[in-house]
Amino acid sequence: MELSKRVLPVAFYTRSPETVARDLLGKRLIRVLDGNRLGGIVAETEAYHGLSDPASRAYRGKKRYNSPMWDEPGRLFVYNVHKYWMLNVIAHEPSEVGGVLFRAIEPTTGAKMMRTLRPVADDKELTSGPGKLSLALGVTRELNGYFVTDPDSPVIILDAPCVDEYCTSHRIGVMRDLPEELRFYVPGNRFVSRG
Repeated sequence: MELSKRVLPVAFYTRSPETVARDLLGKRLIRVLDGNRLGGIVAETEAYHGLSDPASRAYRGKKRYNSPMWDEPGRLFVYNVHKYWMLNVIAHEPSEVGGVLFRAIEPTTGAKMMRTLRPVADDKELTSGPGKLSLALGVTRELNGYFVTDPDSPVIILDAPCVDEYCTSHRIGVMRDLPEELRFYVPGNRFVSRG
């Protein structure tokens, strides 16, 4: 099938962040860097809401750095935590706020180049966490604002069959969390950051 027909549409992201986070499992995250395609199968995500979510970048209101969370769904939101860029896609229902953090992928495309960007002895460590993933894919602040729904974007998400089963947990590394479990991951996938 033609690549542009496999790119997930805006409607996919115009749903609640937790629905999108769950449904991204098994999809293909592709990063185009210097003419090379890098990426793999989405294995772990986290959903974030708006002003009511104490772990969200939007919790303290709209600021310059977090304004993409109010933008049209399907746009990339890239921010820095502890010297690592975090790769997110905006996902929310109309007039709402929210996004999904990519926590881990199973590398399937361009692993050789990913290893040059993030040299590791064990491939399991290549993309098994949001900072690791961003290093291996060459994610920088320059990607902020691109639409993953545009086939010519440097980051796209391709459709693929949904996973047969998934697990949930509370989000990792947050000071305050919501009662519901908003981390989603593929059980048994060795690239998941934590089981």
